Amino acid sequence: MRGTAVNTKCRAGHGARLRPLYVAQYGEEMDTVSGLIPVMNEKDWNRQTWRNKPALQQPDYPCQEEVDKVHKQLCDLPPLVFAGECRNLSDKLAKCCRGEAFWLQGGDCAESFTEFSANHIRDTYRILLQMSVVMMFGGGIPVVKVGRMAGQFAKPRSEPTEVIDGVEYPSYRGDIINDSALDFDARVPDPNRLVRAYHQCASTLNLIRGFSSGGYARLDRVDEWNLDFMSKSDEGRLYMDLAARVDEAITFMEACGVGSQSSIMSTTEFYVSHEALLLEYESALTREDSTTGLWYDCSAHLVWVGERTRQLDHAHMEFLRGVGNPLGIKISQKADPTELIELIQTLNPSNNPGRLAVIVRMGADNLRERLPLLLRAVRDAGQNVTWVCDPMHGNTEKLNGYKTRRYENIRAEVEAFFDVHEQEGTIPGGIHLEMTGKDVTECTGGGSSVDAEHLGDRYDTYCDPRLNAEQSLELSFYIAQRLRQRRQTS
Repeated sequence: MRGTAVNTKCRAGHGARLRPLYVAQYGEEMDTVSGLIPVMNEKDWNRQTWRNKPALQQPDYPCQEEVDKVHKQLCDLPPLVFAGECRNLSDKLAKCCRGEAFWLQGGDCAESFTEFSANHIRDTYRILLQMSVVMMFGGGIPVVKVGRMAGQFAKPRSEPTEVIDGVEYPSYRGDIINDSALDFDARVPDPNRLVRAYHQCASTLNLIRGFSSGGYARLDRVDEWNLDFMSKSDEGRLYMDLAARVDEAITFMEACGVGSQSSIMSTTEFYVSHEALLLEYESALTREDSTTGLWYDCSAHLVWVGERTRQLDHAHMEFLRGVGNPLGIKISQKADPTELIELIQTLNPSNNPGRLAVIVRMGADNLRERLPLLLRAVRDAGQNVTWVCDPMHGNTEKLNGYKTRRYENIRAEVEAFFDVHEQEGTIPGGIHLEMTGKDVTECTGGGSSVDAEHLGDRYDTYCDPRLNAEQSLELSFYIAQRLRQRRQTS
């Protein structure tokens, strides 16, 4: 569905094979079904008012009746997360906004149906635990752990088609929409994939909650979190040295009377997030909280709007302004300071410090030039936001036919992020990474010594390249160093 554009009858066929899947995105006018959606006052909001706005990056499903059926089914399913959990995360992110904590967000570029397994979830969860311990112990600051998990399926695309081996196919948009197979029928959007994604999310959350509360994340187990393939790496050895020091600290705390059975020692808080791209899915899982009367998008604890869908007068901003979740907004070097102020005002009119994160994705050079202007504008406007660095999306390139990222460029952007905040007297609140606990060869450089010639050895991503476990851990040691420096100077 795309805004007011609704075709209520199934098409007899799929039409031309290469018909653009996202017509509204590329400027083609849509027919409006009179009376389908009531006209709302601009000040009014409900979980369907986004349909009155242009909606970019939405699938062109061949059968609207099937979409309506799936939407109703999703509306009847239980929420994946709960309003109270979302409010708890807002409280944590308010601390990140004030510099009292640091936000670590990471996970797959895009989750898939075929890669789904308990081991894959466990390994990504485990490397995020490792990174958080490195940052907490090395940086001396609490770390808020947020996974790009249990919902990060859909990916926005710049073009409606892609050419592979000389053949033009409709673009692969993520398993929640269509299949990556080189087959025209497989590339047709299928709304039933929304339901399959929901059930995979429920299973993922069930496992994560078990890990977080069932003893797997106990601090006295930090030496058991190391991944087997990292045992002989430099990063693995550094981590085990740190784990030994953590164990000594725990022994000291126990001697002081802080028991190992304390909830601080035996459990951890872990939240999930994804880009709120598919509004049919997000709105179906939006529920009214019985304790506050507020509406929450119960598909994830935190959702964000991307660079391609953050237009002030479009559907994604309309939808997100009405939900009570903590939110993120991604910006590139293209963002204008005045536009950013308006975006923040729209999503956080109450100026709550735990409501909104601005996730910056620019590349190191662009960041050093553009971020100071944005920081000053937001500071002068008196707006409270959590500034987060996404060093992945501004550093993508092609080597030997593979889409990749250089670790050195990712590290340089993180360094620039901390440098600029130090110069401006503002607070670096978090990091947003596309990474995995697997031993993949998708990004070059770093201690894992992946080079261009070996990208194809274990190139498993379904979309964009991810840092592997060693590269992720190496980056966390650098971030811990910067956090420690900041704590000492402040």
